[in-house]
Amino acid sequence: MQPVIELFGLSKMFGVGDATTVALDDINLTIEKGEFVAIMGPSGSGKTTLMNILGLLDTPTHGEYYLEGKAVTDLSQHKCAKLRRDHIGMIFQNFNLLSRSTVIDNVALPLTYRGNAQAKRLTAASKLLRTFGLNEREYYMPYQLSGGQLQRVAIARALVTNPAIILADEPTGNLDTKSSEIIMSELADIHMQGNTIIMVTHNPDVAIYANRVIQMIDGTVASDSKHPETLNTTGNKRPLSSFRKAMDAAVNANKEFVEATAALLPPKTRGKRKAAAARRKRMAIKSRKAKK
Repeated sequence: MQPVIELFGLSKMFGVGDATTVALDDINLTIEKGEFVAIMGPSGSGKTTLMNILGLLDTPTHGEYYLEGKAVTDLSQHKCAKLRRDHIGMIFQNFNLLSRSTVIDNVALPLTYRGNAQAKRLTAASKLLRTFGLNEREYYMPYQLSGGQLQRVAIARALVTNPAIILADEPTGNLDTKSSEIIMSELADIHMQGNTIIMVTHNPDVAIYANRVIQMIDGTVASDSKHPETLNTTGNKRPLSSFRKAMDAAVNANKEFVEATAALLPPKTRGKRKAAAARRKRMAIKSRKAKK
């Protein structure tokens, strides 16, 4: 079976000369149809840059990107927009809904770009909103909805074209715990229907829903683990002992990588890295205490 995504030697650089920043460094990655992939990593690790390239919102500096077997690295912006419209559904942390359009018009928007007739696109949007329990709010404005409802509208919009791939950038980042669980349960349902989902998240509790976790650091893939044991679509936990062990191993591998890299840096840079690592450690301890 043809992978939905293949990356070969993918790199992305910003700036020129001494001001050059390497956001992605020689990424090789294959994602199969039907996978639910979580991409994790600290701020600045390159995960959002990778997501933008996967979504054809940005282009790599070097390397090749194949989407469903087709090379897309050197396509024009127009062709990229068409591929994105027909094959990719995108869910953003900040929802990105049109504030002056109704809920149903927001969901129908991708079908407008396809040139579908108004009756057809509104019927499709209404059907999806009913699926997400929002049929009574079709003609509400975005400001009249809660955060969880807004994200469900954003998911409906991403699904209205029946895309093969769903890209979700921190889909629960602006939501409370209860709303996050609802959104992740709905994404799990979508995955069970055969969609490929690629999700950027910093939250291990959200990553549990994925069956594959990619850890990034300094623009590289530090670890890539598959976990058949995930949460089911009702949100009830299946046994996750192997997942937890794998997550711990990935975290330890990242720590060892950072320490080894820091030892090669000049003292001034090493001190900055050490301070940043100490801050992350304090945040992790604080997070664990809060969960207890």
